Amino acid sequence: MTRILITNDDGIDADGLAPLARRFHRSGFDPVIAAPAAQSSGSSASIMAMQSDGRIRVERRELADAAGVPAHAVHAGPGLIALIAARGAFGEPPDVVISGINHGANVGRAIVHSGTVGAALTGGLHGSRAIAVSLDVGFAPGTFWWESAVEVVDELLPHLMAEPAGTILNVNVPNIEHPRGIVEAELAPFGIVQTTLAERDEHHISLAVEDLPNRPEPGTDAALLADGWVTVTSISSVSGVPLSRALA
Repeated sequence: MTRILITNDDGIDADGLAPLARRFHRSGFDPVIAAPAAQSSGSSASIMAMQSDGRIRVERRELADAAGVPAHAVHAGPGLIALIAARGAFGEPPDVVISGINHGANVGRAIVHSGTVGAALTGGLHGSRAIAVSLDVGFAPGTFWWESAVEVVDELLPHLMAEPAGTILNVNVPNIEHPRGIVEAELAPFGIVQTTLAERDEHHISLAVEDLPNRPEPGTDAALLADGWVTVTSISSVSGVPLSRALA
């Protein structure tokens, strides 16, 4: 039976966890939920944790909307959760890591900062197949189409399982009932939002997040997502590249 770790960076109480757990539990998989006890967005693949006497605190939880699926609130970020899951922290190591459903898109090269993507990258690094899945809800959504994202993951999972172990997919789903379809897309040079310096004084710095002023490049994940497509990008963990000039 395929073992699935379901995690996120929005925390154990986020609405995107249970829909994934329900679907794959009912479909005959063996899912386990292990998610941060607190919001961990922007944590990338960090392995920092809140420790007591050198131990990571883990609390067993019952998610009402995911009955029958064991759930754990972990006082750590999603990257560390994926790492310790690979070491058997929540039972058998996962065959698949599904990270999400994230509240907001993760597109472009800015995904390097995402805890959602960081968990998938860590899972892939340790031999699991992995999907980071995000719902493009924008800043003030009226409705959340979580099931649209669940349907996409369900459709992609057989394709992922046919790929080699360590394959990692970054998936973004428009927040609509019926997306136009699923397309493979290259990463945009940036994301769809940018972080700016809002305030600075002698003792404090404040940051703000705002939309990028220009339309993303055609054919990229950011542009295709904005046009109503589900985007899929195969990504890899850190790898070496040759220098342009040989060392003396």
